[in-house]
Amino acid sequence: MASQVEITIPTTSISTTPKPYTLYNISLCLPLRAFSLPKRYSDFTTLHSTLTSQAGSTPPIPLPSKSYFTSTTSSPTLTESRRQGLQAYLNGINQADDDRWRNTSAWRTFLNLPSTTTTRSLTATNLHSAITSSNGAPITDPVVWLDQHRDLKARLHDARLHLTKRDQADTAKAQHEASAQAKKCLLGAGTMVRGLEGGLKSLGSGGKRGIGEGEVRRRRDLLASAVREKEGLENLLSAMTAKSALERTVASVQQKSELVGGGGGGGSLNQQNGSARSSSKPASGRVLGKETAKTRELDNNGVLQLQQQFMKEQDEDVMVLAQAVARQKELGVQIQEELAVQGEMLGLLDEDVDRVQGKVDVARKRVNEIS
Repeated sequence: MASQVEITIPTTSISTTPKPYTLYNISLCLPLRAFSLPKRYSDFTTLHSTLTSQAGSTPPIPLPSKSYFTSTTSSPTLTESRRQGLQAYLNGINQADDDRWRNTSAWRTFLNLPSTTTTRSLTATNLHSAITSSNGAPITDPVVWLDQHRDLKARLHDARLHLTKRDQADTAKAQHEASAQAKKCLLGAGTMVRGLEGGLKSLGSGGKRGIGEGEVRRRRDLLASAVREKEGLENLLSAMTAKSALERTVASVQQKSELVGGGGGGGSLNQQNGSARSSSKPASGRVLGKETAKTRELDNNGVLQLQQQFMKEQDEDVMVLAQAVARQKELGVQIQEELAVQGEMLGLLDEDVDRVQGKVDVARKRVNEIS
C-alpha cells in the first residue's frame, strides 16, 4: 500500500560554504504537518546504498548518475535534470506497492519521519473500523480522532443537503427518500460522537497517547460545536416530519368533508343536481367576507380548519427561523472565543519577539565590545 506522505523537490539552492554545492530542498506533507529538508547529492547516494543493503534489492527507480565533468553549481540545466530525477526516485519509493524500502530505518532517518508514519495504512484501517462500527467504541488514537471528526462534519453536511432536498421535493416519495437519507446520516453521526467523546476522555487522561491540555480543550470545543449542529439538524428533521403529517391530516379531512357534502348514492338525477348546487354554497348562518379560491368551496368548519393549518405552519416556520438564529448566535460566540485565543497567542508572540530582540541586542553589544 502506498504511503500517505507527499514528497516533492520544488526548488534547489547553492550552499554558502567556501566550497559551494547544490542543495535539493525536499518538501514533505504529512496528514498533520508539513516541512522541508535540504539534502545534497551525496546524501542521496548514501541513502541508495543503505536502502539496497537493508531492503535486499534496489529501489524501483534508479538514482540519477553522477556527473564527473560538469558541476550543478555552474549548470542550471544539469541541476534541473537532477532535481527531476531525484524527485522521481523518492516518489518511486514512496508510491510503490511494495513497502520494503519505506519500512527501513534509513528511509525514516533520511526524511525525519516518525516510526508511525510507515504504519499509516494501519491508521486508515482503524479509522474505517471506527466509522463503520455501530457500538461507538472510543477513538484513542489522536490522528484517527481528527480524521473521524472530519468525517463527522462531512456526515452532518450531507444530512443538511438531504434536508434541503426534502424541503424542495414536490412528491411524497422524494420527501420520504430524502428524510431517510438524512436520518441515516444523523444516526451515523451520533455513533461517531459517542466514539469521539470516549476517545477524548482517554486522550485527556495523560496516558501513553495523551495530548496536551490546550489541545484537549480545542478538541472538546470542536466536538461540542458538532453536537450542537447535529441536534439542530435533528430538530429540523422532526419539524419537517410533523409539518408533513399535519398537511396529510388536513388534506384527509378536506377529502372526507367533500365526500360527505356531496350526498349519498341513489335518488333521481334532479335530486343529485340539487344536492350538488346546495353543497357548493356556504352553510346557512356563515358571515361572508373576501372569499379566495381556497375558501370559496368550504363551509365554516373547513375555513376554521384551514385557518388552523395556516397558523400551525406559521408557528413551525417561526421555530425553524429561531433555530437558525440560535445557530448563528452560537457561531458568533465561537468566532469571538477564537479571536480571543488568537489575541492571546499574538500577545505571547510579541513577548517572545521582545525577549529574542533583547538577547540579540545583548549579543550585538558583546560583539561590538570584542571587536
